Amino acid sequence: IVEKFINDKIDPNKMPGVIVASHGPFTWGTSAKDAVHNAVVLEEVASMAMNTILINNDTKMMQNTLIDKHFLRKHGKNAYYGQN
Repeated sequence: IVEKFINDKIDPNKMPGVIVASHGPFTWGTSAKDAVHNAVVLEEVASMAMNTILINNDTKMMQNTLIDKHFLRKHGKNAYYGQN
């Protein structure tokens, strides 16, 4: 996990959890409570992804520009939340 984050320049504070193939989830946070919260969120996101594929196996990945838009509106330098 550490090597992947370093090589891909991923900020672990912005991605506080991963699912490792043939293993399972890892999450972390600023406290034990925060790490558990991140585990619950990761589980829900994984469930939504699985159900999406079950509904439509031909589902394509979301475009990076759209992923960035939704992430950065809450976490970026010019973050805003809600309608703009």
